[in-house]
Amino acid sequence: MESILDAIGDSPLVPLTKLTEGINATVHAKCEFLNPGGSARDRVARALVDHALKAHAHVDPDATQTIVVGTSGAMAISFAMVAAVKGLGCVAVVSDKNAAEQIASLRAFGARVVVCPDAVRPDDSRGHLVTARKLADETANALLIEPHRDAENPAVHERETGPELYEQTAGELDVVVVGLETGGAATGIGRYLKSRDPKIKIVGVEPIGSLYFDLVNRSQRATTGSSKVSGIGTDFMPQTIDLSLIDEVVRVDDRTCFRTARALVRREGLYVGGSSGAIVAGALSYARGLPAGTRVVAILDDRAGSYLSTIFNDEWMRQHGFLDDDASLGTVADLLRAKGQRDIIVADQHDRVRDVVGRMKAHGISQLPVVGNDKLLGAVSEVDLLRILVSGQHALSAPVGPLVEDDYVTVARELRVEDLQDLLSTRRMCIVVDEGAVVGVVTKIDLIDHLARRAV
Repeated sequence: MESILDAIGDSPLVPLTKLTEGINATVHAKCEFLNPGGSARDRVARALVDHALKAHAHVDPDATQTIVVGTSGAMAISFAMVAAVKGLGCVAVVSDKNAAEQIASLRAFGARVVVCPDAVRPDDSRGHLVTARKLADETANALLIEPHRDAENPAVHERETGPELYEQTAGELDVVVVGLETGGAATGIGRYLKSRDPKIKIVGVEPIGSLYFDLVNRSQRATTGSSKVSGIGTDFMPQTIDLSLIDEVVRVDDRTCFRTARALVRREGLYVGGSSGAIVAGALSYARGLPAGTRVVAILDDRAGSYLSTIFNDEWMRQHGFLDDDASLGTVADLLRAKGQRDIIVADQHDRVRDVVGRMKAHGISQLPVVGNDKLLGAVSEVDLLRILVSGQHALSAPVGPLVEDDYVTVARELRVEDLQDLLSTRRMCIVVDEGAVVGVVTKIDLIDHLARRAV
């Protein structure tokens, strides 16, 4: 090989044998974490850097060019590795959600690292995407690379990963499970495999609080929340994903992601990290309902070495409530039962503001989910209504639909109460959805009441 970049790709396919007890389908893992940079992002980084260099071939060849990228830690590491091999400078703009080991790895490759807060809106000037663009403008001979915008992202998976999977399985596969971030892998793999066999399903996995679950499974967009899992999930819509190629999205909570990652290392000998744990957890959840003979492949896309101080540290896991089974505070279903949840009160998008206000007053509630055509559209709160009415921008006789806000996140009944805290720290409410129907609303005071009852 001419360089370590030639070692990217052709990752092996191995069966999962320990974690699949009780599952009739066969589940294999494609070990993308064995790429030299530790993830499937190596494929993307190599392709996007080559594409950027060709596009800027007119730049002074004697000038040192610098790639600037704002992305997750795993993908940033791939770009830093490619930059090192090609003699380029690298500025990696990542979020404070990334592990210390990932930051250290970036610096080991010689990258300049800029850390931005994760808990901000995508268009916030403090966020990693906006910061990357600003730094590219300020850096001489900079090549701004945006994986969430570049069509080469899904294209490289269509050229490489999809054909590899088809060849390794001799076309005998039914389901591919892949983590969703920019959506490049799911889109590229799906595009190739479905061109060979339209019956092959692409199942995406994301953490609770990401936006794809509602978009794919319910054709609606909900506000995103927070998660401690890095490398999958997003709070904005990338240009590199084709949702029509994704058949279903499975959501997993942080605790399940991390415990599955630890089990993959200890029981299967696969040295993988949190997003791989999430992907396998999602694959196992999906596979449990499949008949014998169904062939499932999960794409394992990160390495355990980036999480030795967190996921594989018992003290950190225990501190965040991910390790001890006895410490559970119950589920959202338990919380709803404890507060005496009655039939959920909702508003239709065509209901008049006057009637919605009256309904909130009659039931003593401060916020209502709003539905339309049997779909959750959003929510309205007394604060929103008060602000609009005082401004004179809306009449009491007008429909409530235009006043819908997205300051909520959807959750399932099975979600652990421990996971509600992070979601409610950034959103006004959690709307509980079961098989597409709104079955409850959980607010900060509901969570406080639940914890207070348990403390008595």
